[in-house]
Amino acid sequence: MKKIKLYDKVFREYIPNAEIEKAISGVADKINSDLGGEEIPIFLSVLNGSFMFTASLMQKIDFQCDVVFIKVASYCGTSSTGEVKQIMGLSKSVEGRTVVIVEDIVDTGGTIEELYKLLSEAGAAKIKVCTLMFKPESYKKSIKIDYSAISIPNDFIVGFGMDYNQLGRQYRDIYIIDE
Repeated sequence: MKKIKLYDKVFREYIPNAEIEKAISGVADKINSDLGGEEIPIFLSVLNGSFMFTASLMQKIDFQCDVVFIKVASYCGTSSTGEVKQIMGLSKSVEGRTVVIVEDIVDTGGTIEELYKLLSEAGAAKIKVCTLMFKPESYKKSIKIDYSAISIPNDFIVGFGMDYNQLGRQYRDIYIIDE
């Protein structure tokens, strides 16, 4: 599909699935190289947005790992609220473990900062950040983004897990607002 309509907004195709999967393979190669020797790291998938990215990434990881989910919310419509709410917390101990935060998109960094604090307080030995989409122009935090599949400008996107008011997550391609 070249265009989709979600509520009051029209989006056009921005990044096709083949390009997304190629970028994820590149990130997986780096993670396999960096963490293959670690003792069973935990991949912490941030719901709902990262479910498709996590599924694709995990199929490309070639070492033993745990996959754990957490659910937070920081968006309303097309903008960040600036507040991160934890909806479903950690379900596994991270004490003494290497944890890779798996995010769909990093823009201002508020969610990453909150998760980093949570994991540090819970005793994680090492924390890495992995994101499908990264908006370097919007990022305002000092926490290092260790693995970034695709960098984009500060535009609002949907598809491949990302949504506009809960719609659009199911698309395999990524779409941008068509203004």
